[in-house]
Amino acid sequence: MRAEPRAGNVDQGELLKFSALASRWWDPNSDFKPLHRINPLRLGWIDGLCPLAGIKALDVGCGGGILAEAMAQKGATVKGIDLAEKPLKVAELHSLESGVTLDYERIATEALAAREPGRYALVTCMEMLEHVPDPGAIVSACATLAQPGGTVVFSTLNRNPKSFLFAIVGAEYILRLLPRGTHEYEKFIKPSELADYARAAGLQLLQMVGLHYNPFTQVYSLGRNVDVNYIMAFRKSDTA
Repeated sequence: MRAEPRAGNVDQGELLKFSALASRWWDPNSDFKPLHRINPLRLGWIDGLCPLAGIKALDVGCGGGILAEAMAQKGATVKGIDLAEKPLKVAELHSLESGVTLDYERIATEALAAREPGRYALVTCMEMLEHVPDPGAIVSACATLAQPGGTVVFSTLNRNPKSFLFAIVGAEYILRLLPRGTHEYEKFIKPSELADYARAAGLQLLQMVGLHYNPFTQVYSLGRNVDVNYIMAFRKSDTA
């Protein structure tokens, strides 16, 4: 795992928060249980938009590598980046144990974009934008990293009273699906705001889907409602 100096677009408190949980990343019954449960859904959705076999893919904010490793298992050549050192070490160790080959690096998205513009057929950035001071800069860097005609996928949380009730009060305090303090409502991003960031970065919207959780059946699903969690996929212009 190569290391790079940290850039300015990072919240040190967020890094410390996820670093403290690093040892639990691959425990499917730990604080990251929701990620393990939704990973097959988001992986299948991404693979349907941009078939993973044989492509170069980048996972921005990869954490412990749950999505990155799954994309590699689908046949992609995957690089995962993050600024939190402990989760990256966990990701590297798990890839060694599982025998899945990936490249992990501790580097800021903007720094990698300056070094490797236009290199990746697919760039994913999942559950990260709501944890950084300047999400627009991350969107722009992800667009730069994508090759012309490439696909860029973001997932984040909508900002409205329903998302506050479900994602914070419900998920963190009542159902305890996530540790308390995982999210800050003010950092949630409306789909229109994410679309504006993407448009400014030269990306065109392909599809948008909502991620839903039924607390009675404890089942996750994808659907049209994007009031709380949502995923947006974009395409970079062929001439970019």
